[in-house]
Amino acid sequence: MSYLAALIGAVLTVVAFPPFGVWPLVIVGPAVWLWGLRRLDVPRRGAAAGMLFGLTFFGGLIWWLSELGWEAVVPVVVVQALFPALFGYLIVRLGRRLPPTTWWVVAAGLWAAAEFARYRFPVGGFEWGGWGYALSDLGWARGAARWIGVSGWTVLVMAAAAGLASSRKQGEWLAAGVPIALICLGLGLGAVAPELPVGFEVEVAVVQGSTPCPFVHCEKERFGTYLQHLDLTRTIAPGRADLVVWSEGSTGSNDADPVNNPEVGAAIGAEASRIGAWMLVGGDRPVSETHWINANVVFSPTGGIVGEYRKRHPVPFGEYIPKRPWFEWIPALSQVPRDMIPGSDAVVFDPPDYGLGSVISFEGGFARYVRQTAAAGAGLLVVATNEGSYGTTPASDQFVGMTRMRSAETGLDLVHAAVTGKSVIVTDGGGLSEATGLGTSEILRGTAHARPDLTTFYVRWGEWLMMLAAAVAAAVLIEAKVSRTGPV
Repeated sequence: MSYLAALIGAVLTVVAFPPFGVWPLVIVGPAVWLWGLRRLDVPRRGAAAGMLFGLTFFGGLIWWLSELGWEAVVPVVVVQALFPALFGYLIVRLGRRLPPTTWWVVAAGLWAAAEFARYRFPVGGFEWGGWGYALSDLGWARGAARWIGVSGWTVLVMAAAAGLASSRKQGEWLAAGVPIALICLGLGLGAVAPELPVGFEVEVAVVQGSTPCPFVHCEKERFGTYLQHLDLTRTIAPGRADLVVWSEGSTGSNDADPVNNPEVGAAIGAEASRIGAWMLVGGDRPVSETHWINANVVFSPTGGIVGEYRKRHPVPFGEYIPKRPWFEWIPALSQVPRDMIPGSDAVVFDPPDYGLGSVISFEGGFARYVRQTAAAGAGLLVVATNEGSYGTTPASDQFVGMTRMRSAETGLDLVHAAVTGKSVIVTDGGGLSEATGLGTSEILRGTAHARPDLTTFYVRWGEWLMMLAAAVAAAVLIEAKVSRTGPV
């Protein structure tokens, strides 16, 4: 029964995320899984139920990685499933004798610790699938993210699910009532959140130039992609934009890189000067036979390059091969002949009256990188991504939901720019503009507001609720051991 509960709970949790978006199931699904764990007495069976939950949940959520080949999706799903497996082992081992009124506290804290680790390990971690992201369509949840972040919502969701799972008979409903009340309190904080300051108006033009061969690869693709972006940019009238954004992969290689090829740099700079706008363009730049850089290059309205931001978190096995000699026997990894050199710091550029900060693709799925950029003084954010490898799968919608929560956490407007879509402008802490289509060539226009002096509670204190939950769970377990009422 516990294994069936793990399977059903995982399926329900997947349905909470795009493309389905039935967000209440992000509480119901984990509650079903935990209900099964609550009935186990053997820790290894808890680990097995956790592994089954993890394989089903992550497999159902990020199946679109199979567009790169099954050798891409299977290792990721298995590694991610190890975290709920470890949680299952520990909650059965440590919590099986706890009363319902404290079991949910320990469950929430252990999950907070597991997620904190998953977001960072191995090879830099993976934040996709954090349960707080399922709430991105809920305005009150986005408002509360200014205080607790997505990580805080993940803790509250787990607490509510554990409370429901631990209440087995009449008289134990207090175990469910308290965490559900915490969910309501969080939503209430979001409902009464003060309006964000207006800030400085910035007219934005996102140039989604697509590629000569959307969702597949073709000969001279990168140079053709650059030309399509350049031609589309030439349709923008002078003075009609303050910021023009080209996404990750819109330039690159040797022949289409604005740094390696001075003619490309001059052509882009000429457009920045003609329009009178700041321009951010993304691209990959080879620096040797074995290494390359992924960077956002920024042009001023005078047409010159003022600097660049280098991606700090490369995609493991996609942009570099960790411990490359260990994996040379895998034929598919020959498609990654060079390793990306990561950048070291957040970078904020200085258009008049505000700071422009950016992250690149994969980094937008991690709260810590955007938070660091906001803390460094950014008043407006850009997430430049490609998404071209995943076709018409839900990958783009899921990622927009994540970057939407980045805007909610920081209170900053955010430009989400993709080569092949979807591109969108996120305003006022999570409001979405009309999105571009998948694989289309078009310009997305909108007005963003830069807020250079805004620092939210979350930006200042980060994963405070996640760490608090883990500390409280540890205290409960220590007290249980000392008083000999726990599993000792």
